[in-house]
Order: sequence, then C-alpha cells, then structure tokens
Amino acid sequence: MLSKRIIVCLDVRNGKTTKGVRFEGNEDIGDPVDMAREYYEQGVDELVFYDITASHEKRDIMIEVVDKVAREIFIPFSVGGGIRTIEDMYRALDAGAEKISVNSAAVLNPSIISEGARHFGRQCIVLGMDAKKVEKSDAIPSGYEVVINGGRTFMGIDALQWARNAEDLGAGEICLNSIDADGTTNGYELTITGMISRAVTIPVIASGGAGKPEHLRDVFLKADADAALIASMVHYGWYTIPQIKSFLKEASVPVRDVI
Repeated sequence: MLSKRIIVCLDVRNGKTTKGVRFEGNEDIGDPVDMAREYYEQGVDELVFYDITASHEKRDIMIEVVDKVAREIFIPFSVGGGIRTIEDMYRALDAGAEKISVNSAAVLNPSIISEGARHFGRQCIVLGMDAKKVEKSDAIPSGYEVVINGGRTFMGIDALQWARNAEDLGAGEICLNSIDADGTTNGYELTITGMISRAVTIPVIASGGAGKPEHLRDVFLKADADAALIASMVHYGWYTIPQIKSFLKEASVPVRDVI
C-alpha cells in the first residue's frame, strides 16, 4: 500500500488564514506564511492554499501571498480560488505552486481541466469539489450534489458522476470536501468519500470534518482515501503533525516519516 498523505489546508480570506463551520462564521486565526512554515517544519506532506472568496467575488487569487508561502516551504503546494484561465494557472505555478486546484471554474467550464492538463500535465491539475448530501433523485442518484461559489450555489450535478467526468477530462487528483462535515471536527463524510475513491483511479483527498487522528485512520481504512486534508486540529493546537503520524503508524496506516 502506498503511503497515505497528510495535507494541511490554509483557507485564506483578506490575506489571513481563516476557519469556519460548514462555510459559515469564519474567523481569522493567523498569518498563512507563518503557519505554512510551522507545518512544513513539523513534517506535513503537502500544503493547500485556498483563497476562499476569490471565486464568489469574481477576482484573481492573491498571488503575492502564494509567492510568500512558496518561499518558506519545500514540499508540494497546491493553490486554488479564483483560477479561471490557463493564464491564472501559469501565474500561480510561476509564483511557486506545484498544483492548481479548480473548483467553481471547472464546473462552469469543464474544458479548463483538459486545457490545464494539456499545458502543464495532469499531475498539476486537482479537481476541488464541494459536495452536500441531498435527497436521491434521477438527477442526483448518489445523493450528493455539487455546490460552487464557496457553498452558495447548488448546480444540480451529481458528485459521483462529476468525479468520473473530471478524471476523463484529465484531472490528476480530486479533493473532495463535504460541506456537511466541514469544520465540525466530527469526522470525515465516509460514504461519499468511499464512493468516489472506489469509482475513480486517480488519488482522492478527503476533506472536511477532521478533529482527531482517529478520523484520519477511518477515512484511510474505511473509505480508501489516498490523502487527508486537515485544518482545525492543527490550527488550534490540538495535535501536531508528528503526533498524528505516530498514531497512524500504530494503527497500521502507512505514512511518511517525519524528517
């Protein structure tokens, strides 16, 4: 079994790291550059930077913050929020990102996935997907609907089908965020994570709900996720990256050593 990755998420608003619950009630909690450096030094495998209001506000990503973060870390670094064109992708990669996450823009213009993969290689293109549990219907047979614009706009698109389509278009991995679990610290949404992990051949990153190491163990062993995104549990100092990795090793989950 390949090593499972632990990824810290920095949601950024107005230049500050922020945290909310189910996309609401966000509060600023720190400087993204300082926090990125701290998690890198702790031994996190990757970092994700999301400019969480860029798409809704129809503006470009805060490229200067991306540049500052990239100068402090030497691990894979994914950037998303407000990326709508190949030119936007190029600017983020030029500023130091190694991967580009497209979410709302990909739903509205799926060809951006294939264009990005053609220009930069599919390993650079991450589909960010925000999904919410709804009643099953002919349009949403999985019972999970794709939502864009920071959880504001329901699209009438089935999350499982969109994951399959994104892989066909050239996405290199999928970051699946459960709106229902986001920020709750009650655990990942294992049902949709397992559905998508088993339906595609590209890596799936579980996101939304991590509050303790047991939640990562469960999403790896019960839902077959390839990586787990975490935020609150490290942002608020409940756990360190070495503590999380030590727990997972004892639970027979293969993880990378802290160097």
